Amino acid sequence: MAEPLLRLDGVSKSFGGLAAVQSVSLDVAAGSLSALIGPNGAGKTTLFALMAGFLKPDAGRIAFDGTDITGQPPHLNARRGMTRTFQIVQPFAAQTVRENIAVGAHLHCAGRSDALAQAEAVARRVGLFAQLDQPAGELTVAGRKRLELARTLATRPRLLLLDEVLAGLNPQEVAEMVPVVRDIAAGGVTVLMIEHVMQAVMHLASHVWVLAQGQLIASGTPGEVTRDPRVIEAYLGHGTAERLGRIAKAEAA
Repeated sequence: MAEPLLRLDGVSKSFGGLAAVQSVSLDVAAGSLSALIGPNGAGKTTLFALMAGFLKPDAGRIAFDGTDITGQPPHLNARRGMTRTFQIVQPFAAQTVRENIAVGAHLHCAGRSDALAQAEAVARRVGLFAQLDQPAGELTVAGRKRLELARTLATRPRLLLLDEVLAGLNPQEVAEMVPVVRDIAAGGVTVLMIEHVMQAVMHLASHVWVLAQGQLIASGTPGEVTRDPRVIEAYLGHGTAERLGRIAKAEAA
């Protein structure tokens, strides 16, 4: 069996008395497009921060491509090929879209001209080519989401951690972004996404992990986890799965 690109083994993180992440273990296969879901406050973004190196775990081990990277800072992880987006998009508003994307490209491009050229190529991939010379501050919410995606793609990631890249988009914008994410994965980038837009998760992810109160409670295909009573309870409250089961039996009778 092939070594996973990313492996978490018993990773935990607490803030004071709050156990934000509790003994999480998971393997992300190279070339996969998978998702991490869960209700608000489940610890998903904290887990991403631990993976990427923005936080150091209290316990457990994180390995990337077989190398222990536990507690390694984000810039070193980015050089290895793991980068992430952020929920709150904060571009350099006065700079152009091209210049913003070039910031990411500078991780591997020493020269400005090379970085700007790579920025143009990345902009084509995410649908921002027409806005290359527009100030980033003038972009719509959807445009800023694409820019955040482009800046991370410019770092030439092997693993891309997408933190709610679809949040705040209307249904049409979500529908337009889904193929962009799918094409990135098809191009050879392993993608792990945090997402609340379940329709997109169902269309994109081949495997899903469910986090609730800092603990993994389920994993499997999107269809499997959405039918799991533990997942239904986590999202809709205690007793919901039993009530839904009674309703289904009554309707079938």
